Amino acid sequence: MANQTQVSEFILLGLSEQPRQQQALLGLVCSLYLIGCLGNLLTILAIVSDPRLHSPMYFFLSNLSLLDVCFTSTTIPKMLLNHLCGLTTISSSACLVQMYFFITFGAADSILLSAMAYDRYLAICRPLHYMTIMSMLRCASLVAVTWVVASFISLVHTILMTRLSFHASRIPHFFCDINALIKLSCSDTQVNEMLMLVLGGSGVLVPFVCIMASYTLIAVAVWKVPSARGKWKAFSTCGSHLCVVSLFYGTIIGVYFNPASTHTTYRDMAATVMYTMVTPMLNPFIYSLRNRDLRSALRRLLSQNHFAKAL
Repeated sequence: MANQTQVSEFILLGLSEQPRQQQALLGLVCSLYLIGCLGNLLTILAIVSDPRLHSPMYFFLSNLSLLDVCFTSTTIPKMLLNHLCGLTTISSSACLVQMYFFITFGAADSILLSAMAYDRYLAICRPLHYMTIMSMLRCASLVAVTWVVASFISLVHTILMTRLSFHASRIPHFFCDINALIKLSCSDTQVNEMLMLVLGGSGVLVPFVCIMASYTLIAVAVWKVPSARGKWKAFSTCGSHLCVVSLFYGTIIGVYFNPASTHTTYRDMAATVMYTMVTPMLNPFIYSLRNRDLRSALRRLLSQNHFAKAL
């Protein structure tokens, strides 16, 4: 990238150009990051340490937690480190690396959510065939496909980004976002923009449609349950899942799939904070810590270290 551009490093303008507002936002971001990492790491430890949770649903949950930690860690630590050191720059090569991993983990997160919705559909709508269809080999294959597809999407975007030239170096964002870099380029970006829609569709829109279809079928099946209490419990769980899913996909679609004329820096920044920080922080509480079996496993895990009183 450095050989084909007029800049060797970029300046990240951060969350805000106002120092006081920037400090307040950084404090909030740090809190969200630490809470999210703690919740996701505890989820992984609880699942790994309890043999009773070695089932397809918890296998997907542990992978989602791992992805969420990786996803947030591609941007937030660098932003906090820059603030502590009084720096605002990132080298062009580091910018590319950050963009690659950000897209990889983000796309993998999106695709894995659709695999989890499919898993719940099979468990609720086809319970007699569930264990036959969702064998551990198939679960591992779904996760492997998720990683391969996400890596391919990210690699294509990264290779295309190396072909662009840049005269300006100020990125109005807190990380190397593909949209911000494309707007900053002085080259022809039609191919980049077209592939962002095509590959973005396969990594975001298709999984979103699959999730909505799965939960629609689940809702139909749950509606037939005679027990009112059973209906309420199922709709409560599905409703919380759909709220987080809608927040995650809604903000991504708003940032990357809307016409450029509707975009503003602050609106895009707010939406980006939602899907990069808020939803990864909420996921362990919505998907995992509301689950009775997982809470029990977490209590047993923490009781071995004398921290059970917190629960």
